[in-house]
Amino acid sequence: MNTPIRTMLAAVAATGLVALAGCSSSPAETLDNGDEKDVTVAVFNGWPEGEAVSYLWASILEDKGYNVELEYADVAAGFSGLSTGDYDVNMDVWLPVTHESYLESFGDDIVDIGTWNNEATNNIAVNADAPVDSLDELADNADLFNSTIIGIEPGAGLTGLTEDAVIPDYGLEDWDFKTSSTATMLTELKAATDAGENIAVTLWHPHWAYDAFDIKDLEDPQGALGDPEGIHSYGSADFEEKFPQFAEWLAAFEMDTETLGTLQNAMFNSDAESSEYQEIVNTWITENQDWVDTLTD
Repeated sequence: MNTPIRTMLAAVAATGLVALAGCSSSPAETLDNGDEKDVTVAVFNGWPEGEAVSYLWASILEDKGYNVELEYADVAAGFSGLSTGDYDVNMDVWLPVTHESYLESFGDDIVDIGTWNNEATNNIAVNADAPVDSLDELADNADLFNSTIIGIEPGAGLTGLTEDAVIPDYGLEDWDFKTSSTATMLTELKAATDAGENIAVTLWHPHWAYDAFDIKDLEDPQGALGDPEGIHSYGSADFEEKFPQFAEWLAAFEMDTETLGTLQNAMFNSDAESSEYQEIVNTWITENQDWVDTLTD
């Protein structure tokens, strides 16, 4: 790598910022390929697929001379920052349903760069040995789950789908839908599965939790959670002007769920700290060098 990536766990907790490289004092400095040298990537809090590909691209770009910052933000702040140019790009926009409301608010001021995965799904997951297989069985088995669904961030698209569609469509109005953070949900999921207890959580594919825990998705006969979605990269209004080469690479970028899963598992399905992500991603790149090289051919 030309510039070492600096991961600061304390900064994530305190300010949501992970600095991946020192920014040049001149933001207009350009590379030989015509791109500006400094790139700021917005990473949605709690979304590991976006975090994984952001670290992947940060490593690739830094190896080519860019200075990259990953800035963590809640979804609303991420879209807002893209629209004002505070962030250059985000690689975790789910469409057509999950982030539809944000596109209604900010779509005129941001640019769709491309779709890199078409296999994303929103789900309600339970422990694999739970005696239910479908969302329409939950209401009649409320006592098994303490009438509770454990959710993620209040502003997440999956949270909105659960509140606006899953709960009313499946008669779960009397249930307690607890939202806080993805980290809290995963902590409760681990505790319940370790203890052999029933639990229902909001979750999504692609996510490393499906390999880490013995869980299953509940069928959704009402279609409340929607069809599989595409994961898009979105840039600020001037992204393609500032980064013509990077925009071209992102437009062509594709990563299937199986490949993404190996990167997610390496980063998250372990006891690794965020300060170790650079080394983990660099190792993964070395092990998948032929494929990684195609991303910038």
